[in-house]
Amino acid sequence: MFGEPPKCTICEKEIKGDDIVLVKMRYPKHKGMTEIKAYLKNEGKFICEDCYNNIQIKHY
Repeated sequence: MFGEPPKCTICEKEIKGDDIVLVKMRYPKHKGMTEIKAYLKNEGKFICEDCYNNIQIKHY
C-alpha cells in the first residue's frame, strides 16, 4: 500500500495529479494540521470523474 498511487475504488484506474475525483470519507473528529494528500489517501475512498458521472446517470 505504501508508495502505490491512489486508485478509483470502482474501476481501479490510477488517480493522477489534476484529475477530478470524488472522495468519500468521514468528517475528521479532531482538528489540526495535516498533509492533505496523505490524509485523503489513508482516510478516503476515491471515485474518478467517469465513474461518478456513470453513477449519476444511472440514478436519473
